[in-house]
Amino acid sequence: MTVHTILGAGGVIADTLAAELLAHQLPVRLVSRNPVIPGAISASAATTATAAGARPITTFSADLTHPEPTLKAIEGSAVVYLCVGLPYRYSIWRQQWPRIIDNTIEACKRTGAKLIFFDNVYMYGRTDGPMTEETPYDPSSRKGDLRARLATQLMSEVRKGNITAMIARSADFYGPGAGRTSIPDILVFQKLQQGKKAQWLVNARVPHSFTYTPDAARAMYLLATDPGAYNQVWHLPTAGSPLTGARFIEKAAASLGRPAGYSILSKWMIRLGGLFDGTTKELNEMPYQYEFDYLFDSSKFEQAYNFQPTSYEEGIKATANAYKNGTGF
Repeated sequence: MTVHTILGAGGVIADTLAAELLAHQLPVRLVSRNPVIPGAISASAATTATAAGARPITTFSADLTHPEPTLKAIEGSAVVYLCVGLPYRYSIWRQQWPRIIDNTIEACKRTGAKLIFFDNVYMYGRTDGPMTEETPYDPSSRKGDLRARLATQLMSEVRKGNITAMIARSADFYGPGAGRTSIPDILVFQKLQQGKKAQWLVNARVPHSFTYTPDAARAMYLLATDPGAYNQVWHLPTAGSPLTGARFIEKAAASLGRPAGYSILSKWMIRLGGLFDGTTKELNEMPYQYEFDYLFDSSKFEQAYNFQPTSYEEGIKATANAYKNGTGF
């Protein structure tokens, strides 16, 4: 059985996807500079049956900014999932993302592997109304401009018939195990669990869509195993009727058994914080995502696969339980 290769092992999306693939008895290869099989995945892999006695999950160390290691990491793959999460620095993105996308596309061309690019919504910029797969690219930031160029490059190769690929796009995400990178995990669940006030960016009175990470993983499995899904863009399943920041905090606090107090990190506070913290500085060009309605439409996927996204009530409870059980990270 040909392997499913995840580039960018160690992130919550990569780990959740690996577990989903293993649950469907698909062999998985985890690729990063220093890949490690998480304990929970290792335990489940031990009971996963695979053809011809093959190991269900393996690791491969590779620097994806170089062509040869990328090719070796991808050789023998049926499907490649590009789930790389670089440090949140535009200077790093500008240098490394073009190399990674070039190397991955070329390796997939040479090996015939299908490619799924896990993407975000930065390229849309500020939108009036819901974001759909047809929303034009109109980035409001340097990061958005870069993501638009990456997505355009990939789909150009698709149109030319050089590669079989798709873009699987997610809204901001939350969920069990997302504690290192998810804004609501960091500012809401973690703060509340520590007995502190929650925080929210810029404006807690507008609705904001969030993709639940297990839904994203299940959806990518469905897309990867459907030949008709390729060569197009998909929005991953995300619950409709998004909550405002205040309502999200209220439900998270109730699930954790904590008071629902919160404070707002205003734009001037983000600018001030950026003087002392590099990651906060990088948020200076992104407040529009929280200042205005942030509406993500995944009806294309939901209708194609008869998929009901996890409700915010259920997802928030599951995430809160993960923190209470010590598995939020």
